[in-house]
Amino acid sequence: MSNAVEHPNAASWSFAEDHVAPSPEVAEARDEAIVADLTPITTGVAATLKVLARAIDAKHVVEVGTLMGASALSFLEGMGEGGIVTSIDSEADNQLPARRFITRAGYPSSRFRLIAGAPLDVLPKLRDGAYDIVFINADKLEYVEYVAGSLRLLRHGGLLVVNDALWHNRVAKTSDESDEAIIIREALEAVTNSESYTQALLPVGNGLLVAVKD
Repeated sequence: MSNAVEHPNAASWSFAEDHVAPSPEVAEARDEAIVADLTPITTGVAATLKVLARAIDAKHVVEVGTLMGASALSFLEGMGEGGIVTSIDSEADNQLPARRFITRAGYPSSRFRLIAGAPLDVLPKLRDGAYDIVFINADKLEYVEYVAGSLRLLRHGGLLVVNDALWHNRVAKTSDESDEAIIIREALEAVTNSESYTQALLPVGNGLLVAVKD
């Protein structure tokens, strides 16, 4: 009997991605992003974010990239009462629908902060060690800087979560020298070379790096 692992095929991957249906609010936010020609988090990523927030009883989450609010809603659904999501996006137009969807889902304004501005300008203004989760899902060419800034923001035991870590199968292809693939590889290497994280790279969505700050 062979002990070899048979890697999931396309059907199994799709089954896993769709195993947990998103809430109507997350589904609507995803649809809005697609209509706006943005790429939302996948249903598998949405489910994973909710589980991570619930697993560590997250109270404070900061995300880089609002993208109509699907990820913020996923975190809020996983957080207990009183949990707060801070979402940063350079495009204010991405946050107007997000505010509408989050409010419609029944979350008061005290549960979320939407900050329109360049993430590299906003992140240094956030408080040291104040966050349970930092979620990165914005400009791929700034991933190295986002990762570097996340360490200061996280409490010990907090999670760094990086979306699109496999970037359309390009990151694993070392011969691919597109800007995005190179920068994401550098961001992943920065986490690997750091003595501050215990990490796993998950084949969820377009790749999801999850690292715990030791």
